[in-house]
Amino acid sequence: MNYEDAVKLLTSQGKFYIELGLERISKVLELLENPQDKLKCIHVAGTNGKGSVCAIIASVLKEAGMRVGLYTSPHIFEYTERIKISGKDISKEDFAGYINDVCNLADKNQIHLTEFEILTAVMFKYFADNNVDVVVLETGLGGRFDATNVIKSNLCSIITHIDFDHTERLGNTLEQIAFEKSGIIKENCPVITYEGYEIIKDTADKKNSLMIMVSPFEDTTNLALKGLYQQENLSLALTAVRYLFPKISENTIQNGLKKVQHPCRFQYIHEKNMIIDAAHNPNGIRALRQSLDFYYMNMPKRFIFGCLKNKDYKTMIAELFDKNDEIYFYHFNYPNSAEVEELQAVCPYPSFEFTSRNFDYNDGKLTVVCGSFYMIKELLQKL
Repeated sequence: MNYEDAVKLLTSQGKFYIELGLERISKVLELLENPQDKLKCIHVAGTNGKGSVCAIIASVLKEAGMRVGLYTSPHIFEYTERIKISGKDISKEDFAGYINDVCNLADKNQIHLTEFEILTAVMFKYFADNNVDVVVLETGLGGRFDATNVIKSNLCSIITHIDFDHTERLGNTLEQIAFEKSGIIKENCPVITYEGYEIIKDTADKKNSLMIMVSPFEDTTNLALKGLYQQENLSLALTAVRYLFPKISENTIQNGLKKVQHPCRFQYIHEKNMIIDAAHNPNGIRALRQSLDFYYMNMPKRFIFGCLKNKDYKTMIAELFDKNDEIYFYHFNYPNSAEVEELQAVCPYPSFEFTSRNFDYNDGKLTVVCGSFYMIKELLQKL
């Protein structure tokens, strides 16, 4: 199996779907001799911000000389972006080889794994084989029944901001969603958060887990990631680093912050005067607009936006645009992509369908590309 074959397998109808649960991933990991039990993990869940928190922690620990495994999702261009050791993606050759091994083992034992379960099994095995010191582990969806939650213990759990997303799977109240996220809290392992949901506190009490409440007041001056919301993410990340690794110097921490890489999160592209942000739910869109109004208050703005049909795009559109904005919608090549007409129907302002020849990027307007990761990948390849 080569890399292209591995991607075709992962995106096939037989694998590319969501089915939460730990039974299947547990079975295949047991056949792999439970590599996850050999790893020390920092486990991060939440609606928004978890990817940034993971990227910050991984960068600081790498700066401190550790061999750091980082597992995040989704990817922008290549699946290999999801699995990194000290900032370096898994090679396409290794990726294909591990995918082949995991899938053959699962098929031989009649274990029907989803795409995310295959990737998670590959990640645990790859990190164990390569003797990483710490794994920074981002949940895929939820927490309690997410495939990453097969780990029995962790160095700590981190729960970022909780809001409405994936309500069809996680519940339609914030308490229900918080309950699912709190499922990553482990016995006698601390949990770090900055939102005081009772269910998180109750779960921590039941698990004899120290609950550390964070105030989001860290100085973001040296943080390579921009956006007002990064102050909360930075506060969570540095609380974890300072609690778990108190010998890491402040100078090392600040140097690590300067090197954080997390593409498409309020990322500025100077050549096109463009912001790229993968905000794809109402809370993320709200945070994006706040950051735009703070950093680019007096600059006229144009937006290119697209999302999946199952997202609350009516609320996102209401939060994102105002009457002075130039608005474009984009229907991207993905089965569940919202049609331009669907988005225009709920937009109170004039809007247009985006094509790559719509406008000149050097006309003084800030172009903001935001929405689904799938859309951003397709658009960036075109642009």
